[in-house]
Amino acid sequence: MGRPIRFLLDGAVRELPADTDPTLTVLNLLRYDLRRTGTKEGCAEGDCGACTVALGELADGQVQFRAVNACILFAPMLDGRALFTVESLGREGALHPVQQAMVDHHGSQCGFCTPGFVMSLYAHRQAGGASDAGSLSEALAGNLCRCTGYGPILAAGAAMGAAAEVPGLAEALVAIQPVEMLETGHRGRRFLAPRTADELAAVLEANPEATVLAGGTDVGLWVTKQHRVLDTVVSLNEATDLRRIDDLGDAIRIGAGVRYADARAALAGLHPEFDGLLRRLGGPQVRNMGTVCGNIANGSPIGDMPPALIASGATLVLRRGAARRELPLEAYFLAYGKQDRTPGEFVEAVIVRRPEAGRVFRISKLSKRFEQDISAVCLGLSVGVADGRVTDARIAFGGMAATPKRATACEAALTGRPWTREMVEAAAARLDDDFAPISDMRASAAYRLAAAKGMVLRAFLESAGEAPRVLDAQAVEA
Repeated sequence: MGRPIRFLLDGAVRELPADTDPTLTVLNLLRYDLRRTGTKEGCAEGDCGACTVALGELADGQVQFRAVNACILFAPMLDGRALFTVESLGREGALHPVQQAMVDHHGSQCGFCTPGFVMSLYAHRQAGGASDAGSLSEALAGNLCRCTGYGPILAAGAAMGAAAEVPGLAEALVAIQPVEMLETGHRGRRFLAPRTADELAAVLEANPEATVLAGGTDVGLWVTKQHRVLDTVVSLNEATDLRRIDDLGDAIRIGAGVRYADARAALAGLHPEFDGLLRRLGGPQVRNMGTVCGNIANGSPIGDMPPALIASGATLVLRRGAARRELPLEAYFLAYGKQDRTPGEFVEAVIVRRPEAGRVFRISKLSKRFEQDISAVCLGLSVGVADGRVTDARIAFGGMAATPKRATACEAALTGRPWTREMVEAAAARLDDDFAPISDMRASAAYRLAAAKGMVLRAFLESAGEAPRVLDAQAVEA
């Protein structure tokens, strides 16, 4: 069935047969098939970074490097890309500058996490990333060191030097770029990667029960943690027309294939609050693969983006075959695990509107860990104020219900009333009518309600100048 999966490993063409297991992870491919055991398994869920590898892919004729988690990346997703592992770096008896810097600055302790740190630093270096402490800390946010050796690792990053071009890599990538849809099959299971949105729509219409794969940061865990068997996987990653961000003037249209790392600047251009949230959404490896629309499509009640997008008035574009429909984002979430999407229909884009000048627009995320952690509560708030009174309000929360949900009672209590601390506190009290959160490992129900009320009040205090703005990118909320 189909054709081989072609990719570059250390600049040389490698092929995987067309009957490759559709959900074989790159981690297992490296360790068990290619015997590259430098890439480690620490968590098998994209959280610890021990399995970090670097991918090189073409973008406008240039090679773009990304650090990604091999543990939740499926082997067919390597097609047309260049793969680099820790073994790729040291050649002919000489250490790579990143490796040498780790040695010189004693950046390795027990050593288990070291290959992942090296590869994150390598990808950051090759991408032209800055070497200041803030940029390096962000670049390494997806890597955990259980020996707490972060200081020497950051020092190594500052000393590793500037990027060096990989000779001939761009030309080699051009030579292996696919022109037709990838289709693999293994024991009755299939992996299909359409090349356009139209082709994707046709494939999903013919395979309405297929699992739609975007970044794999969620679907990968279905395989590694839940051990699900996915009969048909349809990847949208190769549909280049779904990777577009279109400027609509007062809004942007983000295609289904746009990764967080690529959407960040555009979203921050709408409002700086988005940048603070994206700084904390997973780590670089997650943002380098996870997509804005994928985070919406899976309908998680604790997804970070939906509350902020709902507050901004975002709309969703759904497509089945040639038919498209739009709906307010909040209407997409029906119940836990249930979304307004018919078989064969997929999320094609999300349209995010620019908050109007003068509005109070705030995004707050509460989590136990500043980086690479799931929200306990996440708030998106947009309030219009004229002549000291609230003209309208859109307030949405994640982590407070079975779906991302607007706080309609709180909104109603604010609308038409003075924008004062007394009225905001009274409106925040109405969150008791809006939500009945659960207690789980992240927070108790009582804590969630108390925190949500405090987040609404904080938004007011900041807007009124009664409290300094504490950007999520600069300080931990809890």
